Amino acid sequence: MTDPIADMFTRIRNASAVKKSEVLMPMSKLKYEIAKILEREGWIKSAEIVAGGLNARHSSFDQLKVALKYQKNGKSHIGVINRVSKPGLRVYVDKDNIPTILNNFGIAIISTSKGLMTNKEARVQKIGGEVIGEIY
Repeated sequence: MTDPIADMFTRIRNASAVKKSEVLMPMSKLKYEIAKILEREGWIKSAEIVAGGLNARHSSFDQLKVALKYQKNGKSHIGVINRVSKPGLRVYVDKDNIPTILNNFGIAIISTSKGLMTNKEARVQKIGGEVIGEIY
């Protein structure tokens, strides 16, 4: 797999399209931090690590379980989740050009020198970085 973040976003997009309550994916620290940002900002219910091992039924590796969030009418909270910076074309922004997503109704996840954060947090801290993706 060349882009695990794009795979994560695609799994979330596909699971929400068929109204799944949760989705499992291979665990990594970066994906876990992205999921924790989505949980903190209210786009998903929860994100937790499911321990793997030799006694695990499906895999010997840890899995990331993301519980999706839906509105009362059954529509997913996440309308669009896109990868911005790709392996073939990295997208960097400085502190003056941090994107505003859907007039601040959405978020952009930015990888900075101080860790992953949303576009709003990066704007407050006056720090730029690589734009990982956008959610609205």
